[in-house]
Amino acid sequence: MRVVVAIGGNAITQEGQRGSWDEQLANARVVAREVVRLKRLGHEVVLTHGNGPQVGALHLQHDVAAAQVPPLPLDVLVAMTQGQLGYLLQTVIGEIDPGLETVTVLTRVQVDPADPSFGNPTKPIGQFYSEDEARRLERERGFQVASDAGRGWRCVVASPSPQGIAEFGSVLALVERGALVIAAGGGGIPVTDSSGGLAGVEAVIDKDRASAALALATRADVLALLTGVERVAIDFGTRWQRDMARLTVSDAARLLDKGEFPPGSMGPKIDSAVRFVTAGGRTALITSAERLVDAVEGGGGTRIVPDAEGPSAGAAPAAAAVPA
Repeated sequence: MRVVVAIGGNAITQEGQRGSWDEQLANARVVAREVVRLKRLGHEVVLTHGNGPQVGALHLQHDVAAAQVPPLPLDVLVAMTQGQLGYLLQTVIGEIDPGLETVTVLTRVQVDPADPSFGNPTKPIGQFYSEDEARRLERERGFQVASDAGRGWRCVVASPSPQGIAEFGSVLALVERGALVIAAGGGGIPVTDSSGGLAGVEAVIDKDRASAALALATRADVLALLTGVERVAIDFGTRWQRDMARLTVSDAARLLDKGEFPPGSMGPKIDSAVRFVTAGGRTALITSAERLVDAVEGGGGTRIVPDAEGPSAGAAPAAAAVPA
């Protein structure tokens, strides 16, 4: 099967970490082991990644050093993180399987210049702050800030919806010749059509939505969206909470519309899974990095499937330990 795997930038620089290179390498090794296993099982793999913490760090660095070094626009910072994190992922994959061909493709993603997100920035980037610290950055540096799902405050930027993948043909050709391709990093470099060709715009595209667009463009069988839990839960945090093994696309869309999945966490993943399956994708998976291979092989995670493959079903409860 052809599998597009999306890993979050927060999985590479985890909450509470400073984001040192050694920390990022250690975190990336978790998904690298599973991705290499997928390749060894004969699957074609495209790996995508987020860049929220990394592009936010670059954004802050450029702002702090603006008096000495001219700052670069946000689309250029996204391109820089594509190279940075592509190199990181190629490094850890090479540690596990030096013979596996890996390629990072700088990927431009087309967006609509009239997308409403340009007037309403919502994409969090960079580190977490207290509200007082965030408000100080807002006053002193002109950053826009917002609360991020109750976890703290972060800078926010525009996040338009992806409309097309400029380099999808190159990605497809590399995959078909057997390479493990890293593409559309950080949601892709945001560009719009102009009289002179494609021109960059200041934004950070949601990596899950860009991954769905890439999966459709490259005719992937499976879109695997990695998160911090093994399965999607309904009625999360209540006594009625149920982990789901399967959700039909209609049920997933209905629950998303009802507000079951918060926009700051599971919401974009469900939305992207619904987009992929609705547009003709075979299966979308949501699971943890540690369970990636099991989920692709049918033994874990939550599968979002066409209605004809329903109904939705909860996961079987874990077997109780048998006393020795």
